[in-house]
Amino acid sequence: MNNRIYRKIKGFRDIFGDEIYYWHIVEDKFKKIFSLYGYEEVKLPVIERVEVFKKGLGDTSDIVDKEMFSFIDKDNKTVVLRPEGTASVARFYIENGLFNDNKVDKFYYYGPMFRRENPQKGRFRQFYQVGVEAIGSSSALLDSEVIKLFSDFFDSFNTKLDIRLEINSIGCQMCRQSYIVALSDYLKEESNNLCENCNNKLQSNPLRVLDCKNIRCRDALENAPKIDKFLCGECKNHFQKVKDYLNRFNINFLVNLKLVRGLDYYMRTAFEMITDHFGPALAIGAGGRYDGLIKQLGGPDVPGIGFAIGIDRLVTLLKEVKEISGELKFFIAYQNSNQIDSVICLLKELRENYLNTITDFDGKNLKNQLKMANKYSVDYVIILGDDEIKGQYVTIKNMKNGEQYKFSRENVAIVIKNKFINGGVNCFQ
Repeated sequence: MNNRIYRKIKGFRDIFGDEIYYWHIVEDKFKKIFSLYGYEEVKLPVIERVEVFKKGLGDTSDIVDKEMFSFIDKDNKTVVLRPEGTASVARFYIENGLFNDNKVDKFYYYGPMFRRENPQKGRFRQFYQVGVEAIGSSSALLDSEVIKLFSDFFDSFNTKLDIRLEINSIGCQMCRQSYIVALSDYLKEESNNLCENCNNKLQSNPLRVLDCKNIRCRDALENAPKIDKFLCGECKNHFQKVKDYLNRFNINFLVNLKLVRGLDYYMRTAFEMITDHFGPALAIGAGGRYDGLIKQLGGPDVPGIGFAIGIDRLVTLLKEVKEISGELKFFIAYQNSNQIDSVICLLKELRENYLNTITDFDGKNLKNQLKMANKYSVDYVIILGDDEIKGQYVTIKNMKNGEQYKFSRENVAIVIKNKFINGGVNCFQ
């Protein structure tokens, strides 16, 4: 007999138990809110050709350079487990010829992403993202609506998440070049105060130094040139319109002139939802405009903007700031096998009314069934004994405080919903 215990791979995890309720709430919310804004779901493949990300994200990005899970398939082609969703959506958009419809196409995606980076709290090598992409317009009004959707999603939890919305403009390819030259000159003077990783970035992409979380690097960047002084007239005008529209939408935001996005395809509007709960300035979600990406991947020159939200980190935050209750669970306990028909009828009725209900299959005595109900962490036990069946009623025991209620057996599912469900048990609603 092989007694070896197989364990999950570093950076991967099983998600189960009480945590699943948080995931369900998050999933229900984004499906509802995104549809209000006209977004339709697209399910993307988990595996893509490596070129999708090399061309889209840039060879010098940390994701492509260090973090992708890649391997050679049987056709001798390099394929990767997708590290992010936007480049995949761009590939899907081009491949399916959606640029021919002459409208703004709105999509959202949800699923696992994979990056071989150092696991830490709220970050894993297999992690989950939900994201939206709006493709087909360069309007500042679209930027502000996407940011409004981003903000609405977080606001929908009705609890203090200790987060803030930060925005910036990183300019277009033309005006950004002047800024990169000035930033590079400054960083070279500060190179002794930068970490090794930032000194490497200084050679390949100086903008990414601005995103470093190292305290020493952040201090060195204190007097770095600001990008707003280098924006061309068109980019300045676009960013001003975005801010004006956000004010009209009554969205609170902070302009962070050091905010950049770490991928090559971003331009102009960039934004993040930041928390200090896990440490200084960590993003739970982020996005921006990527007008050159579709063309870069072989399609026409179609503009786009979107965002992605890290579900693992959001769930971790929700668990720490607010305890939630899942859907109420019921357990039907009975005294003997003669009552099985009554149990089956009640199970059927409760489940048809969307009440989560389980029972004992093995004919344990009533005392042991109550112990089993505790192991299942049910909220209420519905007792069907001889007295209950003769008297055409049920006894319901609250497993949290021991209180007991008696209700007529007729339409008992409706009575239970009115008594225990209506009024809501989900504190995020």
